[in-house]
Amino acid sequence: MSLWPQAAALAGGTTMHIDFALPVQHDLLKGWQEWQAKASTGCMDYSFHMAITNWSSKTRDDMAALAAQGVNSFKFFMAYKGSLQVTDEELLMGMAQCKELGALPMVHAENGDAVAWGQRHVLEELGITGPEGHALSRPPYVEGEATGRAIRLARLVGVPLYVVHIMSEDALKQVAEARLMGQRVIGEPVASGLSLHEDVLWNANWTQAAQYVMSPPIRGPHHRTTLKQALAGGVLQLVATDHASFNSTQKAVGRHDFRLIPNGVHGLEERMHIVWEEMVNSGLITPMDFVRVTSTAAAQIFNMYPRKGRIAAGSDADVIVFDPEREHVLSAASHHHNNDLNVYEGRRIKGFVETTISRGRLVWQHGQLNVESGSGRFVPLPLHGPLFDGLPKPELPRQEPGFCRTSDSACCGDQPTSSCSSSFD
Repeated sequence: MSLWPQAAALAGGTTMHIDFALPVQHDLLKGWQEWQAKASTGCMDYSFHMAITNWSSKTRDDMAALAAQGVNSFKFFMAYKGSLQVTDEELLMGMAQCKELGALPMVHAENGDAVAWGQRHVLEELGITGPEGHALSRPPYVEGEATGRAIRLARLVGVPLYVVHIMSEDALKQVAEARLMGQRVIGEPVASGLSLHEDVLWNANWTQAAQYVMSPPIRGPHHRTTLKQALAGGVLQLVATDHASFNSTQKAVGRHDFRLIPNGVHGLEERMHIVWEEMVNSGLITPMDFVRVTSTAAAQIFNMYPRKGRIAAGSDADVIVFDPEREHVLSAASHHHNNDLNVYEGRRIKGFVETTISRGRLVWQHGQLNVESGSGRFVPLPLHGPLFDGLPKPELPRQEPGFCRTSDSACCGDQPTSSCSSSFD
């Protein structure tokens, strides 16, 4: 985090972001300190999702310490085997601690073991080294499997769940089914998943193709259409970016091995424009829905509403003026990211953020930024948000009817009966 991505966000009409903070050698507090130091040069309101990459008693205690300082969400990676990936047992322990604290668990849902197998197969057996190998090694059903597994583990623990950057119909179906059954699951698409096509990974120009490498991968048109329909219908709740910006030199590290290409695309500046173009101009949602999926829903989910996500007395003075008729072109030549690439290069958009006001300060107007390094502010987020209200008890296994497995001699021993009770009832 630095001045530039936050300045780009303000130019694009986003007035606060929650960054993913990684631990340092699995140490949460060291990671927290490092990310706070990075944020010292920022220029907008921010908070953090803290990532959990292993489990120990120290991890549990550090989660509690961070929660006391205003962190109300923790991210678990089910992918990136050998570095960030947690086991199912570690995920369960982390979810249980989240429930105890009133913090929201988040998952990057891809089966990391399957991805690692797929990468070896694509590289060593098929001989594919280019960016297209990234998509081939991480098919949609690998994302769907992990999403369904995370949802079921959250159901077992009895805790809400937030699934980040849903990119496939396979993952979407798992979220939809859980929500239909009343489980508290939040599904988050990202701007790139709503607007880009996986064909870009097969571009003959390696540099152009590599800029689109992110995880889960950008999918085909059917997935993109289904995600937009789900967002319009409320099955998915809000649009984020998973912003991770790498320039052409950084991406080039993986020129001869797609596994080494840094994963991530930018989007902080483009998000509002992309959502307006894909969702409002297409007729899928109304301008009021646009406010909900880009602002209000996030503020409610992360328990900062009505301070954020609303224009009212007592709320922060975060306001944008949006011209729905003004056309402009997205490009690396005009964006405010410190990057020589733009994954939306040449995209013509009808609708433009004319003015951004952050905490009552005019920070973007007439194409000019008015920001100051170090003016950013950490916003602590309260625990026990609305997703925890009236939370049902976890669904633990129930005893098979007709049999008692209690050692209480006052019951019925091992004899079949219809009158026994279980300690799980």
